[in-house]
Amino acid sequence: MRKPRGESTTSPDDAALFDALDNIIRQAGAEPESVRGTVAREMMHTAIKLLRDNASIGEMKLISRSLKELRYALKVFRGYEEVRKISIFGSARTQPSHPDYKAAEAFGKAMATAGWSVITGAGGGIMAAGHGGAGAERSFGVAIRLPFETSANEFIANDPKLITFRYFFTRKLMFMWQSHAVALFPGGFGTQDEGFEALTLVQTGKAPTIPIVMCEQPGGDYWKRWDRYVREELLADGLISADDLNLYYVAESPEAAARHVLDFYRNYHSQRYVNDMLVIRMQRPLNEAQLAALNEEFKGLVKEGTIEQGAPLEQETEFPQLPRLRLIYTKHHFGKLRAMIDRINTFDVVNAS
Repeated sequence: MRKPRGESTTSPDDAALFDALDNIIRQAGAEPESVRGTVAREMMHTAIKLLRDNASIGEMKLISRSLKELRYALKVFRGYEEVRKISIFGSARTQPSHPDYKAAEAFGKAMATAGWSVITGAGGGIMAAGHGGAGAERSFGVAIRLPFETSANEFIANDPKLITFRYFFTRKLMFMWQSHAVALFPGGFGTQDEGFEALTLVQTGKAPTIPIVMCEQPGGDYWKRWDRYVREELLADGLISADDLNLYYVAESPEAAARHVLDFYRNYHSQRYVNDMLVIRMQRPLNEAQLAALNEEFKGLVKEGTIEQGAPLEQETEFPQLPRLRLIYTKHHFGKLRAMIDRINTFDVVNAS
């Protein structure tokens, strides 16, 4: 008898239940023993367990609505997997005449010109500026239902790439899941929340390493004051490490912010884990001297063995044409990992010169 993962025992009565679930999976066009079919069975079995747990109506509605929101959002983003996307956060109160609005507009335009798409919360202020700069074709809206803010900005309203969420946590998950970079402009509680959450997820390895850039009008000091707080309070008190400062970048201008994001992907492409091994995909391979330098400079990130370069592992099916770096990673010091990625990109500059 099949036993769903996470279950220590399986009731004999579940045999008929699993057969029924398997029939449903077949009717949906999938094979029950495939990976997709197995996961679908687990989701349906979890729903049945909620009934057995005598979960309240409120609990069941929360889980059902969350699943529906995520399914629909993924459906909207599906088909755009090859397009790099950046999430832009900032105040909804920033007026079009404000220099920060114009900076966000310029940043959105620069990213769209480079072939990227922009994701914002779909509201006014900085969100509208980001969409306005990028243009509708290059814009995604990830909105939230609020009692005082219910309409999307003019650039994304009625667009099929606009998604409206009931819950902040599902919306936040989609922001980070779909983003290859994050840009933060001056804002209030929401902006600070999104910024610190992005930093926390990357710092703890719960999200892949991505550029997190702080941007505003040229000559502004919002993020400089924030950076001073981080250094003088968090770092000085030992609440973060010096390497964690590598996780974000305070830009002097929209152009510098865009250049920082694009430089991150100059040679680095993406990453994933295969069991305990971290695989870093690159656009171009390193030479022997560069690989040796990487091993010397970042040996503290290697739990055992060395950083090796080679072809895709058997478990990898994504981007088979790209060269890889592989290491048994300590899964600590993600700020140092960011520094290693920057070093890989610096090697690329050497190759080009």
